[in-house]
Amino acid sequence: VEVKIEVVIPEKERSKEEMSPNGKASPLVYKVNGTARHYHLEEHPIASNPYHNPKDVVEASVCHVKDLENGQMREVDLGCGKALLIKESGEFHAVGHKCPHYGAPLVKGVLSKGRVRCPWHGACFNISTGDIEDFPGLDSLPRFQVKIEKEKVYIRASEQALQTQRRTKMMAKCISLSNYNLSSTNVLIIGAGAAGLVCAETLRQEGFSDRIVMCTMDRHLPYDRPKLSKSMDSHLEQIVLRPKEFFRTYDIEVLTEMQVAAVDIKNKIAIFKDGLKMEYNKLLIATGNTPKALSCKGKEVENVFNIRTPEDANRVVKLATSKNVVIVGASFLGMEVAAYLAERAHSVSLVELEEVPFKKFFGERVGRAVMKMFESNRVKFYMQTEVSELREQEGKLKEVVLKSGKVLRADVCVVGVGAVPATGFLKQSGINIDSKGFIVVNKMMQTNIPGVFAAGDAVTFPLALRNNKKVNVPHWQMAHMHGRIAALNMLAHGMEINTVPYLWTAMFGKSIRYAGHGEGFDDVVIQGDLDELKFVAFYTKSDEVVAVASMNYDPIVSKVAEVLAAGRTIRKRDVDTAGFFYFFRTGDMSWLTGKGS
Repeated sequence: VEVKIEVVIPEKERSKEEMSPNGKASPLVYKVNGTARHYHLEEHPIASNPYHNPKDVVEASVCHVKDLENGQMREVDLGCGKALLIKESGEFHAVGHKCPHYGAPLVKGVLSKGRVRCPWHGACFNISTGDIEDFPGLDSLPRFQVKIEKEKVYIRASEQALQTQRRTKMMAKCISLSNYNLSSTNVLIIGAGAAGLVCAETLRQEGFSDRIVMCTMDRHLPYDRPKLSKSMDSHLEQIVLRPKEFFRTYDIEVLTEMQVAAVDIKNKIAIFKDGLKMEYNKLLIATGNTPKALSCKGKEVENVFNIRTPEDANRVVKLATSKNVVIVGASFLGMEVAAYLAERAHSVSLVELEEVPFKKFFGERVGRAVMKMFESNRVKFYMQTEVSELREQEGKLKEVVLKSGKVLRADVCVVGVGAVPATGFLKQSGINIDSKGFIVVNKMMQTNIPGVFAAGDAVTFPLALRNNKKVNVPHWQMAHMHGRIAALNMLAHGMEINTVPYLWTAMFGKSIRYAGHGEGFDDVVIQGDLDELKFVAFYTKSDEVVAVASMNYDPIVSKVAEVLAAGRTIRKRDVDTAGFFYFFRTGDMSWLTGKGS
């Protein structure tokens, strides 16, 4: 038996290079109080389609057909690139071998029921189509057709597809912007983070060809916000999620530095801070959150930062180099910034009200292990205290005074003491907001107002994993999924959200991966060695595992995420020493899926 794999290129995919029906995007002109305002996207050549040229196809023999058992994956080399060969339920599939998000090797991921899950950050891809099914990331995998002949496996694939290892799903384009009143749109998206972008892309992927307008207070197109604290000196062009020409090609209009001040739900009008009014048919609110500021004396002095933009992150790195840094708050942002600056700054001090970093999220034992790692990298902790004053010299920060009486030298201060949902402009709108300011949505990301959806960090939604408890999950992955579900339900698909929360943090070249929702956990079962920073922590509530975290134990978090995604319950007894190590060593999940409810 011989297996051949070749690229399958739908005719519609081949036409993706063609220009928008509008030709080149024209500047959009709005008139507010008689003043013409121009909004346009810069024009650049469209990136070529990796499947467009059939002459770059290569073919190579990679293995024998009997080399793979059911449930196995193999990374195979074609000379000019690699592919992932998969056998499941007696059938062969082949897709790209790298996760399009950050390039993780999918062969080290988890294969389960027709999809492969990334070992690093949990993105999931359909092995038959290559389509992305869970996030983070925007692109799908290239798919290669498999043919069986004789006893060898051949792969036939496009060189460019093998090299790029990503595929943008086919999208519709707007019929013609010239047909629309420029002060109205079919879909208005407030916010240009992951939720807003995925919503816009999903609408186009589903064939929606009406007008889409996305507005943001930011001055930039959507970018990879987690990198602001994990890779602080990244330039904008390195972290932008889509280039300008992408938005032009698919007629997704982006209005930057535009703030919505109010929403008139009765007349379906968004009112901008500067007076511009825009009518909409469907509305997505994805405004994220606003960082909390310090309330102490001297909070307005220079060189005190919340990390909100690439410019903020770049500026902090520049100011901190060989200087004294004080970070207020042992949050994810605070700890990641401390780790990034530790080897660049002269000193890094971290001030936190709690006794141990991450205690409420990872538990005390994991928190102490992380704290020890930071201390070994010259980060000094000042715990169970707060900032009472920021002192300046010639207008610039000089010292941070703590309530304990300690005075810290400081040339720059980064504040990471939490955030509040950016929903103040909705208070009089009639949209249901809870006591903490979060927008309340159902499983379809719908608010209490027909045609109004909300997504991302600013919402609470029913989490299936926790018996539909209304929760706020401010994770990058979850914002992506919210945006997709909202878009599908704008198109009346009746799709409910059902995903397992997944996050990661990066510190000193190490990552903690986390899946589930551990809020309110009452016990932590730890396997491995915390001192060696090689461990798995299972978070339980009333004998049920509700979340898992790991360091240096990939891909166990992705394995557990797959079990939870299947609707299975993992009991505390299931994560005893014998069962756990069998699970990790063999990858066999039957010991879990055969137990519980």
